[in-house]
Formats: sequence, structure tokens, C-alpha cells
Amino acid sequence: MNQNTCDLNKLLQQDQNANQFFCSLPEYVQETIRERGQNIHCADDLHRYAENLLECI
Repeated sequence: MNQNTCDLNKLLQQDQNANQFFCSLPEYVQETIRERGQNIHCADDLHRYAENLLECI
């Protein structure tokens, strides 16, 4: 497993709502989040990061 996605993967496995939210994001947003998965420790981190990415487009 890629070390960068360890925290993200753990979150997605343990939190159904976070997983559904992640899967609903555009592919390019998912990929960017995967690349920085070590910075995602909770659902709030995931939502905040995704919102920031979506605002930049």
C-alpha cells in the first residue's frame, strides 16, 4: 500500500459516509486527495480538502 494513502484508506474503510462522499467527487479531485492522503485523518479533513480543491476550479 502506498504510504501516502494509509490514513485516507483507513478513514474510507472505517467511515461509510466519508467513503460515499469521496466516491461522489470528480476523478481528478479523488486523485489529488489520494496523493496527499497522509494529511487526511478524519472526515472533516476530507471535506475541507475537497472543498478547497473544488473552489480552485
